[in-house]
Parts: sequence; structure tokens; C-alpha cells
Amino acid sequence: MLLVRFRFALFVFIATALVGTPTSAGAQSAPSRELPLKHAPQPTTAEITAADLMTRLYIFSDDSMEGRRVGTIGHQRGTAYIEREVRKLGLVPAGDSGGYFQNLPVFERTLAAGQTLSVSGTSFKAWVDYLPRDNGPNVRSLKDAPVVFGGQWGDTATMISPSAAAGKFIVIAVPEAPDGTPQWQVNRPLLTRYYSDAAGIAITSLDAMDPQARETLTEPAVDLQSPEQHVPELPAFLYVTRLMSDALLGGPTRGLTRGKVSGKTVTGSLRFADTPAPARNVVAILPGSDPVLKNEYVAIGAHNDHIGFDHAPVDHDSLRAFNTVVRPGGADDAPRTPTAEEATRIRTILDSLRRIHPPRRDSIYNGADDDGSGTVSVLEIAESLVNARVKPKRSILFIWHAGEEEGLWGSEYFTDHPTVPRDSIDTELNIDMIGRGRADDVKGGGPGYVQLIGSRRLSTELGDLVETVAKTEATPFRFDYQYDANGHPQQYYCRSDHYEYARYGIPIVFFSTAGHRDYHQVTDEAQYIDYDQLARVATRVRDVAVRAANLDHRLVVDKRKPDPKGQCVQ
Repeated sequence: MLLVRFRFALFVFIATALVGTPTSAGAQSAPSRELPLKHAPQPTTAEITAADLMTRLYIFSDDSMEGRRVGTIGHQRGTAYIEREVRKLGLVPAGDSGGYFQNLPVFERTLAAGQTLSVSGTSFKAWVDYLPRDNGPNVRSLKDAPVVFGGQWGDTATMISPSAAAGKFIVIAVPEAPDGTPQWQVNRPLLTRYYSDAAGIAITSLDAMDPQARETLTEPAVDLQSPEQHVPELPAFLYVTRLMSDALLGGPTRGLTRGKVSGKTVTGSLRFADTPAPARNVVAILPGSDPVLKNEYVAIGAHNDHIGFDHAPVDHDSLRAFNTVVRPGGADDAPRTPTAEEATRIRTILDSLRRIHPPRRDSIYNGADDDGSGTVSVLEIAESLVNARVKPKRSILFIWHAGEEEGLWGSEYFTDHPTVPRDSIDTELNIDMIGRGRADDVKGGGPGYVQLIGSRRLSTELGDLVETVAKTEATPFRFDYQYDANGHPQQYYCRSDHYEYARYGIPIVFFSTAGHRDYHQVTDEAQYIDYDQLARVATRVRDVAVRAANLDHRLVVDKRKPDPKGQCVQ
């Protein structure tokens, strides 16, 4: 599920530090039952089973997929696995040029070759003396730009005015943290807007930047290509070491008066270049059995990507014990320092985990639940329907979206550039994170727990249909609608791929078993999935799809449709 991602150094430090903390006495069970870390794959069957789902998910969320972040080789591997499976099933390709892939116009931005920077004739090295930031496709080149001290970040009273910065290369100092070390973070967009007429902006904090942040900011940025449009010139932007700052200003920043002209000049360019990056939806069709209704579609979707990996491994069990106590919602909960009582509980849980297995370092966000669980469920549903004696009357459109984690890229692109007529899609059933939902994962959880989002926001009939199908289960499902409430702070209705269909007036249902301690964490592994629950939910999604596909009419849309180009509102 989509989330604006942050890397919390404090959180990682706290969780990892607990490894070396003496554990308290007393027994406490591990946060939840654990399956093996690895699982030997078995042949899948025509039915939707826990065993089949386990085989598929251990493959799809394996470390070899490197977190499946869009634009990376891991994403290519993950989508290649899906493509092989749908090809074996004999589904009809519905991507580009007669294939199963629909390629997205995603690109990677890296510092262009041949970019240099010199201060009054002395050259400095990118990534060593300074860390350049991509400030847009039309960043200013520097030709003898005069250097001026811009003051200290964080207080406009100590900074020069925008007019005084026009045409200048300004150097901004950063305040010291309580421990006396320089802070390194600034608001780059804000500074760029404030000093939009400057030639360049240098922040004197590269020495203070933590290694993980430096590694992350050095990596290429991945983005979805936007339509060509005029982009105004913006200043170059970079973080510099103290030595380079001294070279720019002729000495340390301490004691300098804002607006002080150093007499130095800067020449060079920090232009970033675009190269295509791998990003692809996988799209396949099971043709309907009715000669007329087969031209309409019931879509079943999940997202095939996750968020990659970090360069700073943490202790897996320490992190999981910490989240169990302090961050039960994973990345949806802000990190903080545990209380003394919480620290004791964390140590007790860690002690119980240490009795099960030795420590292991972990840096890969495997995304087993998010959204490996949805991805493999769509594959299982496809295999089940391919082998069904009677096929649904309407066609079933199976789609695995790319780039959901980056901002719903794949579903937005598909609904803007559909490979079937958009108005032929009767409904879209979205599956994102359906592999958990136990009582120790979510309040009120347990067997049959499912969150439903959006099921009646466009079509009352669709919401009623889902409820009717659920009643055929021997053990009834317990649908939780609280996260579908208008204005709910978690904004789930706007955070997964279903919304890109809903904005065009296509009725949707979002099935989920909720967040948990491993959400957007390196601990989201296949060994923590409840495969019986996963099979039950996947089966019900299939049954809803079949019921909708066999209706003698299109689902009635009786609610107001949103603006397709407007902002999502829950």
C-alpha cells in the first residue's frame, strides 16, 4: 500500500541497539507464529489452496527479488515471474504489442556525464566534495557566479533576501544540533522557491549527513515521465563539505555576516539526465463464455512492486520486537524512544526469538504481505478460473500494477491508457495486503477478518453483492468498514490502485486485512503470513468476481462520480 516513505535513523538505532541489551527474566511468546525462512516450491493445483499460495509467495517475496522496487532489476524479476505464470495458464495477453507487459514511461535521473564544478579555477569532485541534488530538468549552468554568504538556514532574519541572492551562488550554513554537531537537513523545495533567481545554492552540511542518508541521496531518482511542458530555470543545489565551504567563502562560516561577498566565483554545471527505467504492468484476460457479455470485463488487480532495500542492514528480530511494542502499525506509526516498561517487554520478546533462531541481519523490504499476498492471490484466482468447468460470462481482466508504492503509477497509467475500452470495465476488485489480520496484528482481528473500502462509494449494488457472497461461507466473514469512513485519517480509499478506476466512475472494492507491525519494514516476510486466511479471502474475491461477471446487467452506478483529474477525497 502506498505510503510516503521516510528513513528513520533514530528508530533503526534504537531497534538495533537492543541486540546488546541484557534480556529480562520471564517467558513471553514471540509476536506471532513463524514458518520457515525458506520453503521448497511445490506444483500448484487447480484449486485456491494455502499450499499453493505459500509456494507462490515464497518465490515472489524472496530476497532475490531485492524488494521489487519499480525501476530496478528486482522489479523486472518479479514481473517476469508473473508473466511466466500467466503464459503457462494460457491467458490472453493484453499488454503492449500483443504481449503481457504494458510498459510505463518511467525514467531514472542521474548526474549527466561530463558535469564539473570549480571554485575560482580549483575543481571539486561530485559525491566526494559535494553531493548534487536534482533540481529539475532546467537547472542553471554556472559561469563565474559570484559567491555570497546567505546566512543560516531556519531563520529568515539571518538569511539574505531573494533579491540579494539573484544571480549569485549562495552558501547557507546550518544550525547545530543539541549535541553540537551540525544539522544536515533543510527544506530543498522551500529554499529553491525562496531563492529561485539564485545561480546556485550550497548547504554546508555534507560532513554531518549520516551515511545511510548520504547513500540514499546518491542513488538515482526514479520518476514517471510527465508531459512535455515549459519548466522555468532553477538554481543548482548541492550539499558541500566544510573544506569546500571554506574554499567557497574563503574561510569558516562562523562569524561571517550575511551577504558577505567572498570574492570567489563558481563555474560548471549540475545537469541531471534521464534514462528509461524498467516499470511494467502485467495484463492478461480470461475470455468470457457469453458471446455478447465477453466484451465487458470484471477486473481483478494487485500491485507487483514494493520499496526495494536499504544499504544499512538491521537486526531483524530486534526490529520486529521493537515494532511489536512501539510501532504496532509499522510505518504508519511514528518512531519514538520506548519507555522503561516498553523496553523490558521488547527485551523479553527478543529473548524468546533468540531461543528460536540465531540473529540475522536484514536490509530487504520483501513485501510479502504488501503486496505479495495480493499478487499471488490474483495468480491463484486466475488458475482456478482457467480450470473451472464453466467459465464466467463476462471476461476477467487480470492486472498486476507497477509503481503503486511510488504514487499509484501503474493503475493511473493503465486507466489513462487502457488496453481494453475503459467503459467496458464493469468493476475493479483490488487486493492489497490480505495475508495477515490475526488478533495480534490488528485490533478485532482473527479468522475471517477483512477490511472493505469503497464497496458502496459508487455502486450500492456492488456493496450488497459482496455481502451476499460472504454469507455463503460456512464461517462468516467479519467485514470492518471503519477505514471506509469519510475523512478517515488513514485515507485508505486514496492509497491503493482501486482509486484510479473509481475516478473514472468504475465501481470498486478494496479488500485488505489491514496494516501491522511489519508494514513497510524489512520484516514483511513470507514466514509471517496466515496462509489459511489468505486462501479464504482469495476464494471470496474470486466468488465476487464470478457473481459480478454473471449478472444479466451491468452493476448500477447510483453514486456521484468523482472528477477523473481531481484530487482524491475520502
